[in-house]
Amino acid sequence: MDRRTFITSASLGALAIGRFPSSGNNAKVIQRDFSLTGPRFRYTVPGLARPGNVLFISDTHLWRTDEREDAYRQYSDRMAGAYNQTQHVITHEHTTPEESFEASLAYGREKGVDLVVLGGDIFSFPSEAAIEWTVARLEAAGLPYVYTAGNHDWHYEGMASPVAELREKWSARRLRPLYRGDDPLMSYRDVNGVRFIVLDNSTYEITPEQLEFFRIHVRSGGPCFLVVHIPLYTPGRPVSFGCGHPEWGAASDRNHEIERRERWPEGGHTSTTLAFHEAVFDTPNLLGILAGHTHTASLDLFRGIPQVVASPNASGGYIHLELV
Repeated sequence: MDRRTFITSASLGALAIGRFPSSGNNAKVIQRDFSLTGPRFRYTVPGLARPGNVLFISDTHLWRTDEREDAYRQYSDRMAGAYNQTQHVITHEHTTPEESFEASLAYGREKGVDLVVLGGDIFSFPSEAAIEWTVARLEAAGLPYVYTAGNHDWHYEGMASPVAELREKWSARRLRPLYRGDDPLMSYRDVNGVRFIVLDNSTYEITPEQLEFFRIHVRSGGPCFLVVHIPLYTPGRPVSFGCGHPEWGAASDRNHEIERRERWPEGGHTSTTLAFHEAVFDTPNLLGILAGHTHTASLDLFRGIPQVVASPNASGGYIHLELV
């Protein structure tokens, strides 16, 4: 989707949304007034003490290799060649993931953002060289940040293990510096009274612990955003919006062979993931959802809750969330 198409489809003006019933959360329904123009997501939050700025970045697909990668090249060669050069989402000029990432951090510094949210697939595979390069750039930028993994960040293609085990292994061995002490599967940050609940759904599934974590943090009744890598299912969307999608499962998994991973389960989602999907869209104080993964900017409004998916940062995309 080019920039003009995105602006046309996404500029819905300041949408005022009605009230929706809640089960299990006694928080007051928060009126949702927002506008979306290109990457600028402007949100009016009632009672906000002062304005806030959040920069959401996903799908940068950084890669670097050195001698430490030699033992893993059989697992990383395909993705190492996937994003060597890209076309910028706005200028349409040639760029690279590294140039786009550095430009995004520079933009964040210029705007004085309160938080950078790294929303997954920052890497094409868990390359030590790429991770070290990224951590160095983040430290140099001096901006607060939070990270959650995407399905590529921890995945070495063809490495024989269940996806949950691969995620746990490489999150601990390689991605750990980006978490800075956070639980890799769930964390949160507060920005001027707005809570950002960050959950790793990079296996398309949610664990019982994550579901409880979400419920605890929305129970306070304050305004919240949910951050995930894989978008939640909304009616009419394909299985790439795969968290809670009713057709997600072995029959709809067309990429397991090329990605050399285990196939999605025959039975589809766990009951916990489906309960999470229901809980999210039944949360009266949830302002919205930020996601990546699809590599196409989009906006969905489901049960009054907006879900915004960012353009890939590999091509210069991001979301600038302005809280006013």
